[in-house]
Amino acid sequence: MIQKHLLKMADLTEQDILEILALADQMKFNQKNGIPHKVLEGKTLAMLFSKASTRTRVSFEAGIIQLGGHSIVLTGNESQIGRGEPIEDTARVLSRYVDGIMIRTFAHRDVEILAEYSTVPVINGLTDYSHPCQILADLMTVREKKAALNGLNVCWIGDGNNVCNSLIAGALTCGMNVRVACPEGYDPDSDVLAAAQNNPQFNLLRCPKAAAEDSDVIFTDVFASMGQESEQEQRQKDFEGFQVNQELMSLARPDCMVQHCLPAHRGEEITAGVFEAHAGEIFDEAENRLHAQKAVMALLMGG
Repeated sequence: MIQKHLLKMADLTEQDILEILALADQMKFNQKNGIPHKVLEGKTLAMLFSKASTRTRVSFEAGIIQLGGHSIVLTGNESQIGRGEPIEDTARVLSRYVDGIMIRTFAHRDVEILAEYSTVPVINGLTDYSHPCQILADLMTVREKKAALNGLNVCWIGDGNNVCNSLIAGALTCGMNVRVACPEGYDPDSDVLAAAQNNPQFNLLRCPKAAAEDSDVIFTDVFASMGQESEQEQRQKDFEGFQVNQELMSLARPDCMVQHCLPAHRGEEITAGVFEAHAGEIFDEAENRLHAQKAVMALLMGG
């Protein structure tokens, strides 16, 4: 059974992940077939945003409504956190008003403090360290296309960022073979590598072609994430050769999927041709944020 909060992928067991995905599949089926699933009738989700968002905000807000609940959105200085109130106090106050809290912010420690002092479930909508909801959607999409997760070859090409950190943890937990190709200096977080280093199913490489060989799924993301715009020019140089293009795809298996958490910068981390050839899978991935997060909310807020 999933624990009280969802803070990072490493907190989830394989059984937890499969439970979430099974419920997400059911939620998707219900929505597509007009079957009511208002399992959070009368519940309220507070959503705190320090970072701008399209998919996270819309998918959580639409999701809680479809589950019969309501949302309250606080962005930037709309909350007292933005004016210096301790996170501990915000957690204790919101816990008396709402049934769950989703937060999208910079420092992962802020989410941990929020969860420590909250008496209601806290869901990490993204931090600089972790993006568990994205990876749950990714795993859901891969399982839809490939039927199972265990034993698949997945590779990450690009920056060892928050999405990469979460992919390593989630994919290894589900028995997948994981190769990560990053330029020197852009590795995943040190504690993620420490946890994965003795796992024979994990490899950290410097060569994208070696990582892509015989892959069932190739993952990528922008070279400069939100808050790193000032590094864009340097990163463009450092990530030369790390583009997901047709040459790279030719090394993967013929039915290889491509996953991108979006937004995508065509012509940078991925060519327009590869993106459009795999757009169906990529936008299924984006849609599945809705269904995976509904499953998380139902399990945490509904019991």
